[in-house]
Amino acid sequence: MLINDLIEAHEVPDLRQSVGWDRREQDYPILFERCLLWGSARAMNGRLIAFGYITGTGLEHGYMEDIMIHPDFQRQGLGKQLVQALLHAAEDARIPIVTVTFADQHESFYIEGGFKRCRGGVWRSRREER
Repeated sequence: MLINDLIEAHEVPDLRQSVGWDRREQDYPILFERCLLWGSARAMNGRLIAFGYITGTGLEHGYMEDIMIHPDFQRQGLGKQLVQALLHAAEDARIPIVTVTFADQHESFYIEGGFKRCRGGVWRSRREER
């Protein structure tokens, strides 16, 4: 896994699309300017096949988001490697707390990765419902 490696603006939207998410092309490359850390992996041909990031203030707390693995490379341990690489990089950056939000079907993945289940909440702007 690579941490804060150079990623072209189109690569993450391409990966997002491959996992069935919106491309969100407007977010890249701005996302890299606002993230504390991002992790990635590439196939032998150089194609981006894994990506995720930690954002936040860079002080005590970070928030892990968008852990994604290309469907052709899922169930091979890359997701676990990506999460662990990001958590180790957070420790090295002296970010002692990292939180993540996940769907119920992904709970065991994150628990096995060292996260503890806790209560939380989410607010969404009504403007995003459009």
